[in-house]
Amino acid sequence: MSRQYQNVEKQLNKMLTDKIVPGISCALIHDQQVTKFIAGMAAVTPVKRKLRPQMTYDVASLTKVVGTELLISQLVETGQLAYDQPVIEILPHFFDSRVTVRHLLTHTSGITGYIPHRNQLTNTQLLRALFTLRIGSDFNKKVVYSDLNYIFLGLIAEHLLHEPVQLAITHRILQPLKLNQSTFHPDPLTCVPTEWQGDSGLVCGVVHDPKARILGAHCGSAGLFSTLDDLTKFVRWLLNPTQNQAVVQPATVAQLFQNQTANPQLTRSFGWGLIKHHDHWVLKHSGFTGTMLLVDSTTQNALVFLSNRIHPTAENQIYFTYRQAVIDAFLETDC
Repeated sequence: MSRQYQNVEKQLNKMLTDKIVPGISCALIHDQQVTKFIAGMAAVTPVKRKLRPQMTYDVASLTKVVGTELLISQLVETGQLAYDQPVIEILPHFFDSRVTVRHLLTHTSGITGYIPHRNQLTNTQLLRALFTLRIGSDFNKKVVYSDLNYIFLGLIAEHLLHEPVQLAITHRILQPLKLNQSTFHPDPLTCVPTEWQGDSGLVCGVVHDPKARILGAHCGSAGLFSTLDDLTKFVRWLLNPTQNQAVVQPATVAQLFQNQTANPQLTRSFGWGLIKHHDHWVLKHSGFTGTMLLVDSTTQNALVFLSNRIHPTAENQIYFTYRQAVIDAFLETDC
């Protein structure tokens, strides 16, 4: 890596030498120029596999911002939807008239509740059970990150577009942006494995998130598989959205870099978390499997970080300390 990114590289190598993750695929973008770091293993259990360029990752919750959020913004642009429209106007069986599309997008809806035996339900049973949830005391008072918000946003998109959300993301987001290596149906032979689940074997080429596995094409919160090159192409588009206006207008991308909560005392953009950096916001989003995007449109810097931190096991809490060190190192060079 260039001298500018020496500290970032130091933190990435430390993550590998301390065996926090088996391998890392990372790209740093500055003024559209890309510096890559690919090192380590794709798998260590049950057999070792070396990490190769162009391997495909289960990007987990990055699905929310690469796909679902942009789909909703597209529907707003075309006048089919409004950010402050009550969800119940689109989904009549929704359980609270106060909740708007904006609340779902910014994780301020306060959705709560318990679905018994959730991971054993069928697709139809889980879809029905979602509408037995409720809105709790956190409504519009706290940002509480939840997949449920983006599952409901996916159902909103389905209702308006008359096709499953993952098909809509493929047709309306991935293909226009030429993210040709991004898919909801990957070839396992190209995939970085995720968790080793003992008697159940190695999860590879199948979405790790159990809700996404059950909901399949109807899940707007997870399910996407992608590569370092495709996600680099995606963040370069966020940094310069005038280069391709087939998905949304540049003004729609620009609003991502602003606080979008209905309660101005809270901080969240549409989909993205916001990090205050000097006098502006940096976008951040991560995925459970060990993925992360950081995007700063002001300085034209970005970071794509892909790992399989839940391999061999998801019981890897120390990872988050190391990930924060990568974020801090990036922000130190982000000027």
